[in-house]
Amino acid sequence: MFARQMFRPANALRQQVRRYASEAPKSGGNGLLYTSIALAGVGGAYFYLRGGQAPTGQGGAAPPSAEAKKVPAKAAFTGGEQGFVSLLLESSEVINHNTKKLRFKLPEEDMESGLPVASAVITKYKGPNMEKPVIRPYTPTSDTDQKGYVEFVIKRYPNGPMSSHIHDMEPGQRLDIKGPIPKYPWSPNKHEHVAMIAGGTGITPMWQVANAIFKNPEDKTKVTLIFGNISEEDILLKREWERLENTYPQRFRAFYVLDNPPEQWQGGKGYVTKELLKTVLPEPKEGEKIKVFVCGPPGMYKAISGGKKSPTDQGELEGYLKELGYSKDQVYKF
Repeated sequence: MFARQMFRPANALRQQVRRYASEAPKSGGNGLLYTSIALAGVGGAYFYLRGGQAPTGQGGAAPPSAEAKKVPAKAAFTGGEQGFVSLLLESSEVINHNTKKLRFKLPEEDMESGLPVASAVITKYKGPNMEKPVIRPYTPTSDTDQKGYVEFVIKRYPNGPMSSHIHDMEPGQRLDIKGPIPKYPWSPNKHEHVAMIAGGTGITPMWQVANAIFKNPEDKTKVTLIFGNISEEDILLKREWERLENTYPQRFRAFYVLDNPPEQWQGGKGYVTKELLKTVLPEPKEGEKIKVFVCGPPGMYKAISGGKKSPTDQGELEGYLKELGYSKDQVYKF
């Protein structure tokens, strides 16, 4: 049970968010606040007042036993000279009008993916009329220590040969996958506060990092998510994010922004704006204590951080984050 109430104007909201960004995490207690805002053109905010003791579990994940730690699990993806691994599609689930969740079996039931956080894989497909194979990167959404399978959430694009092929696959068919493709090397408590700015399927690497943080009882990192989409049904992994909100209300907050919100929508409307970032992100003066991750379509990169030059070259920091005083070292573009 919770009560909803209108809160004070934006300056009061900003003070509250700044306290959240700078205070050390506390143990659970009564009256925990969850902030959700409606900015980007309409302004205002509301708070959810959550009562009761904060749960202490780790989202259903039990800590590994001492015996399990002694014997490393076999890895399906080992990188280096390993070629593509042919994985069988075990299941395909429709998420919304253009997105599916696909589960691929690893070669052996006791295998793990072997992918470090954060990393991706590349997929390969050559159709009967293609001169060259299509290769595309994807970030798994299953736990990195999940045994027996690896899972992806993939959006179908009208002119996307790989996404169309994957969506057309039936259980029992196979796909060539290779990895890992290293991204940002995460370690517990590497930063005190991580801010994630995502659009569309750019949410998948954010989930990989956040899931690793909150599964680990030793990792006390705070996480703020800003997630932009076209419509409410496009908010991918929403149940998973809500679980984190419910379990870690003092360490995780999510702010959703929609281009085409429903009539009763009380989150952000329009695009992710400079004012929204200024209000909810940790202060740039925090230095190495914070890290800002960005992942989304080209237009989002251009407005918020500037694009990458290549997979190995982050390029210069531009856009809203530069205007707000963040440094190139504080921002990572997936």
